[in-house]
Amino acid sequence: MIRFDHVSKSYHLRKFEKRVFTDVNFTIQKGDSIGICGANGAGKSTMMRLIAGVEQPTSGTVTRTMTTSWPIGYSSAFQSSLTGADNARFISRVYNRPERELLDFVEDFAQLGPYLFQPVQTYSAGMSARLAFGISLAIDFECYLVDEVTAAGDERFRRRSEEALASRRDNATLVMISHDPGTLQTYCRKGAVLYGGALVQYDTIAEACEVHHRLQTRGS
Repeated sequence: MIRFDHVSKSYHLRKFEKRVFTDVNFTIQKGDSIGICGANGAGKSTMMRLIAGVEQPTSGTVTRTMTTSWPIGYSSAFQSSLTGADNARFISRVYNRPERELLDFVEDFAQLGPYLFQPVQTYSAGMSARLAFGISLAIDFECYLVDEVTAAGDERFRRRSEEALASRRDNATLVMISHDPGTLQTYCRKGAVLYGGALVQYDTIAEACEVHHRLQTRGS
């Protein structure tokens, strides 16, 4: 389980405070597959970082009883001056996984070729997402966080990504953000909408997508 209790998040910028969301109460149960909808700037990526523990809330508490991946597609998950392979080796030691086994999996899955042995700072955004996705799948997390990663790579990589996500959805917990309602409805059963600093959960992803579309249409 992952539970948000009265969580607020804000950033202090020059001479003003940017509040992302306020007093959010949100529970992710083991086995859930949840799609989070929201406009650009609504706080979806911030929400994912809080779920992962990459960032801490300004107030309130986040409780986790599941192992959680870093947000796939979040570039700061890696040390950019190290190669992709070196990052993979480091993570294998952190999670006590056989180094050679993990590296072989990432090399096969991410399809980075010789770039796997180049610094991550030389990668495109898509290459970074593929590296993150490959390393995440090589670790048996109880909850996977996914951010638009199925858009990265060629058709073969997208097919492999889709198959891997379907498998993780059936055997673990999945939290996904995407601008594509079709993608969310393919992988997620439940939904949530971030709007105006608040988060509302829905029993189905279809309802969440419909509410998000209505809010966006009203705001345009």
